Amino acid sequence: MDILQIMATIQHRYPFLLVDRILEMDPGVRAVGLKNVTINEEFFNGHFPDNPIMPGVLIIEHAAQVGGILLLATTGNEGKLALFAGIEEMKFRRKVVPGDQLITEVQLLRVSGRAGKVRVTCRVDGEVAAEGQFTFMLVPDPAQSAPPGKEA
Repeated sequence: MDILQIMATIQHRYPFLLVDRILEMDPGVRAVGLKNVTINEEFFNGHFPDNPIMPGVLIIEHAAQVGGILLLATTGNEGKLALFAGIEEMKFRRKVVPGDQLITEVQLLRVSGRAGKVRVTCRVDGEVAAEGQFTFMLVPDPAQSAPPGKEA
């Protein structure tokens, strides 16, 4: 998926869209997403000016966006929102810094009509940077049901 396909799937936009490309997609099974980490990211102005490190919370958000894309590409979930509902066993193994490519593999553990659970593994240069499990609630997207010209 390119950036336009990603933007058609999830509602995130600059400065909070943290997935540049979906490299692999097997709907209902797994997805692999890419984030090019650059020094131009606004958060590096304060985290930290002389030692830029991508905040862990943004690594989580990047992984959650890849997970949401996987869940929304699963049959029956198109047109819904994947809302973050929980994190389990999240571990950070290495820093993510400007110049890195953050590659995140998301594997679907289970999905029902209203919820989904995924396992995420974020890597830089093949080395695990972060890993954990996320739970999402799948809810109707108000923007999908709004009358023409009236976005929710």
